[in-house]
Amino acid sequence: MGVIKRLMIGFGMARRSVCVLRAHPKLLLFPLIGGLSGLAFLATLFGSLAFTGPFFEEPGPAIFAALFVAYLVETFVASFFTAALVVATRTAFRGDEPSIRSALAAAWQRKLPLLVWSVVAAIVGVILRAIESEDNLVAHLLAAVFAVAWSVMTYFVVPVIVFRDPSITEMFRESARTFKDTWGESIGAMGAIDVVTVLLALGGVVLGAITYVATTGLGTVQLVATLSVGGTVVVVGLLVGKALSGIAKTALYVYATERTAPEHFEDMDFGELGTESSSSTAGSFGRGSGRI
Repeated sequence: MGVIKRLMIGFGMARRSVCVLRAHPKLLLFPLIGGLSGLAFLATLFGSLAFTGPFFEEPGPAIFAALFVAYLVETFVASFFTAALVVATRTAFRGDEPSIRSALAAAWQRKLPLLVWSVVAAIVGVILRAIESEDNLVAHLLAAVFAVAWSVMTYFVVPVIVFRDPSITEMFRESARTFKDTWGESIGAMGAIDVVTVLLALGGVVLGAITYVATTGLGTVQLVATLSVGGTVVVVGLLVGKALSGIAKTALYVYATERTAPEHFEDMDFGELGTESSSSTAGSFGRGSGRI
């Protein structure tokens, strides 16, 4: 299958992810709660560290230890609510109404592998930060290349943890294999979702600017109104992007491993996608009517 075909499938998946989110808007709650929890933790951690004065002056064991804790908790929180989103999305794919409580309970059952993944991700994050702290162009380039490779290899880690019972090595191997078989579709879906997210965020900036002009001369009210209107739209745009990303990722993983077409995706033609991994995963992509 050609690159253009793969990308077009990815764009089609992004568009259908919008349909899923429109049918089940409660899916937005997972990135919202996850984002608020992560922000609260970071504010508490680095807010308390700010009183230590020289703590942030130069890299050292203390700052790297703090970064490890921050990366660990942030990754676990984000992964936990992403796992809940994946579970709820899978329920919606079956034509049922997803339950927030059931999805969170299912994600909690996977807390140990999610914690293991978070520890590994935190270690890698600290190593990358240590490399980037070096005043060396080669080190910076190596860190950037490794960061991209790491992101690719772990793109499907959370769905793998949710749908399988993997060992530490299996969660990375299965994630990397799935991305390899769906790289074009993944890139196409991510690109389309990023465009939607940016457009929504820009809409928030524009509305904020309009509000600022419309409330000129009102002092504090002007600032509050501008931040309320513009900030709300920007935040909603980011939440929509996170939710769409989780939906599209779940759909790709389900297609790649189960040969099933979720609701809203039945008419998509995946051609011969996934046949490379049909012997090593639960299945491959199914065929549809040919319409993207």
